[in-house]
Amino acid sequence: MAEVVSFLQLMLTSMAVFVLAAQGTALAGRSGVFIVSQEGYMTLGASLGFVVGWATGSNFVGIIAAGLIGIVLGLVMGVMTTRYKLDQFVVGLALLFLSMGLATLVYKVSVGVTLTPPLINTLERIHIPLLSDIPFLGPVITQDAMVWFALFIGLVIWWVLYKTNLGLKVRSVGENPKASDSLGVNVTRVRLVCTALGSALICMAGAYLPMAFTGTYTEGIVGGRGWLVIALAFFGGWRPTLIMGGAAFFAGLEVLALRAQVGGLGIPHQFISMLPFVATLLVMVFALRWVRQPAYLGKNHDREARH
Repeated sequence: MAEVVSFLQLMLTSMAVFVLAAQGTALAGRSGVFIVSQEGYMTLGASLGFVVGWATGSNFVGIIAAGLIGIVLGLVMGVMTTRYKLDQFVVGLALLFLSMGLATLVYKVSVGVTLTPPLINTLERIHIPLLSDIPFLGPVITQDAMVWFALFIGLVIWWVLYKTNLGLKVRSVGENPKASDSLGVNVTRVRLVCTALGSALICMAGAYLPMAFTGTYTEGIVGGRGWLVIALAFFGGWRPTLIMGGAAFFAGLEVLALRAQVGGLGIPHQFISMLPFVATLLVMVFALRWVRQPAYLGKNHDREARH
């Protein structure tokens, strides 16, 4: 029983990373902007978040710094694709490599080369009165603030997209920006805001990694999660609720691989570690056959062009 509780507790912690990054990806995608720079954004978020948190002694400030750099990257992506009509995939790859380089630069300039890397305190788990004392359930739901923030953001995005007029505008821009434009919706503004906020969530997901798992930053800390996030957005059909379910699946495999590595389950942990990527390949191969994605996903809108 204790093993099950520990597994579920770690799964929820790991799930927060996937939820934040995938919800950010889906939010931008709903407006028609397809972000492919998740691996770089998360790496830069981890590097900057750690450095700022280490320098200030506050993980909260580190997470905010990661979110701000995400907004900057999102605005760059948005301006390049909405104003200058550059190819979204090409711009995304450029920002991917830029972010990876900046992540290394920020860490090296701030910390330098040390035999012992600096450490920060990981986020404290929040004890919920009464609920945390419930057998079995209590330890599972005793999580840090970022886990609850990730779940809350997922619900907020769902509510905004499907229960508000603003969400209707966002979805209409992703489905038919020309029609939205003719009805007075500012397509450029919607895409800029969604891309900036989505990129902020992706970078915050990266910042959460050293603050929840390692207490320090190392190159390769993201470990391919950024690519899994793209598959997760497809897997969830760009819907916040389904994305949460997919995030639980990927998080479960990640924790299972960790347990196989340290617990000796008799299964090579490398085999379990590759399962999410096999699932990613299958999703990308078959997703377009059964997943409903925004019609204008990855396509730029030119109001002066003829359709």
